[in-house]
Amino acid sequence: MGRGSDLCLILVMILNSLMMFCNGGITSEFVRKLDKTIDMPLNSDVFRVPPGYNAPQQVHLTQGDVEGKAVIVSWVTQESKGSNTVLYWKENSTKKLKAHGKSNTYKFYNYTSGHIHHCTIRNLEYHTKYYYVVGLGQTERKFWFYTPPQIGPDVAYTFGLIGDLGQSFDSNITLTHYERNPIKGQTVLFLGDLSYADTYPNHDNTRWDTWGRFVERSTAYQPWIWTTGNHELDFAPKIGETKPFKPFTHRYRTPYRASGSTEPFWYSIKRGPAHIIVLASYSAYGKYTPQYTWLEEEFPKVNRTETPWLIVLMHSPWYNSYDYHYMEGETMRVMYEPWFVKNKVDVVFAGHVHAYERSERVSNIAYNVVNGVCSPVKDQSAPVYITVGDGGNLEGLATKMTEPQPEYSAFREASFGHAIFSIRNRTHAYYGWHRNQDGYSVKGDTMWFYNRIWHPTVDSTSSGS
Repeated sequence: MGRGSDLCLILVMILNSLMMFCNGGITSEFVRKLDKTIDMPLNSDVFRVPPGYNAPQQVHLTQGDVEGKAVIVSWVTQESKGSNTVLYWKENSTKKLKAHGKSNTYKFYNYTSGHIHHCTIRNLEYHTKYYYVVGLGQTERKFWFYTPPQIGPDVAYTFGLIGDLGQSFDSNITLTHYERNPIKGQTVLFLGDLSYADTYPNHDNTRWDTWGRFVERSTAYQPWIWTTGNHELDFAPKIGETKPFKPFTHRYRTPYRASGSTEPFWYSIKRGPAHIIVLASYSAYGKYTPQYTWLEEEFPKVNRTETPWLIVLMHSPWYNSYDYHYMEGETMRVMYEPWFVKNKVDVVFAGHVHAYERSERVSNIAYNVVNGVCSPVKDQSAPVYITVGDGGNLEGLATKMTEPQPEYSAFREASFGHAIFSIRNRTHAYYGWHRNQDGYSVKGDTMWFYNRIWHPTVDSTSSGS
């Protein structure tokens, strides 16, 4: 065997030690500890109740309108109702303004919530830092946030992506990893499954409180855009709880009415260069349902000259090559995938599967039950489907994958982590997935996205493309 052959053999061995190629896709062979995922104890610092009488806790922000000029501020007071008012002002301004909100409480089995406050601050200026104070007249707490840049095709904006978070030690690592990522996310697109309170006896709603305090270190300073998952259903007729989504709808608000939706589980927003559509995997989505009708009317409203990047969020993935939750999103895919291809959605982010996976640009819209065509095909008008359901919850990782790896699957790995989607201009966006085991700047999977309208060239990372 010659020297050249020896070098080739060595190169092949190195590549095989890092990854396994199958039909052009990559199944990572990254070795990680598969220790049992363990919840953080309730006396952990991350669950600490803020000091002071009736101190606001579980403070969180989300977008309050379609255009990004409003913010919904939410918080909880336990001892008494306290003030519903938010005091806010622009950085370096002496003029302080007030916005007035409302509060509610709810009961779930043997649990009674604190006073849950929601206050919408409107008519904010773009690209501005604001300070705000809640708890007026009692224990006051001060926070800040940035508004997004004015909507436009070439403004830069960076989104963080987290799904299926929970409140385990791994959850804490994920959130810390996101916070310390050198590529700073400005808003979190949250892909569903928040507290996992429903996994505790009688859907222990105190776990909604601990989760709210745990994530406050991020949610109080940047908006999280909420997607509902199966663990937000909280449907428990055996204990007399028959209203789905009760804890979520009392605690978390979305700007659904502003986008013409009839329910808080599906809605749309614009933020910088992106038009974001949030769908509900666990609300009715068949033909003639409210969600179907809303989505049918929403796509024609998307202006790709104004917001060139079209992003869709959902909880249950349509393309998933893990045994875990395999094909659970299939019926929704059959209903809506032709619209995604027709409207050239750039990327779809989902959670639910507790692992990571990125697809090729594929579609399966040719399939019907009688034509025998049943395999997805490469389609440059189709979105990339990315599953980031690996936040770190108590249920642990999904490690069993279907074999062989399907051709539509570009990269998959069973690790906890988060992702970053950084839009640079109307044509390019840089995407990276960060596994928890790596340093803060290390990316486990990357891709340059080319916009489907303004730069619709092939952006596949597979060797066969």
